Amino acid sequence: MLRGPRSSAKLTGSRKRPVQQWKRHETPQTPPGGTSHGLEYAVVASKWGWFVALGSVLILVGIFALGDVVAFTLVSVIFIGAMLLVGGIFHIIHAFMTKAWSAFALNLIMGAVYVIGGLLIMDEPVQGSVIVTLFLLATLLVGGIMRIVIAFRHRELTGWWLVLLGGIISVFLAFMLYATLPWSGLWVLGTLIAIELLIQGFTWLRLGFSLRRMARSSG
Repeated sequence: MLRGPRSSAKLTGSRKRPVQQWKRHETPQTPPGGTSHGLEYAVVASKWGWFVALGSVLILVGIFALGDVVAFTLVSVIFIGAMLLVGGIFHIIHAFMTKAWSAFALNLIMGAVYVIGGLLIMDEPVQGSVIVTLFLLATLLVGGIMRIVIAFRHRELTGWWLVLLGGIISVFLAFMLYATLPWSGLWVLGTLIAIELLIQGFTWLRLGFSLRRMARSSG
């Protein structure tokens, strides 16, 4: 059977179409804003000294806090009380500014509780540190028990014993804190904040030195 010129043109056109589509897929496309990350890193790398300064200050504050964890705990508790006081005042202001709201009474009561709690904690920071330690103790206990239950329920997973070990350690720490109350309330919060400051300080310090190496290599 002979084919006319139209049929042969259709045939060649249909054969060329996949090749053209394949060529379109072959052409690399630069992602939008691909060079913006490089420019951003270059700008940030030139400010590496600020990262090093921030890390150094945090490390010094963390060392100072470890030197007197009791005083740092009391200062932290007073700061927490001040935050509660400020939050309670704004709660009360918000309640009176939105009187038409059906939850006006509840909003007002919450603000009053925040204010009273903040004043009590600031007036008795030692007792406030014990209360904060009790909250931490309860968090450790509940979190540890939950991890133990999860570990036993998923023993078929690899590494389930690590979850179990973490839960046991949390429960053990909770009982140790409870056994040493009220004295543990005087050092737990300050020690945890000091350790957090040291970790953050070393993190920013390492990032700053990495940015310095990047700035020198690009320059």
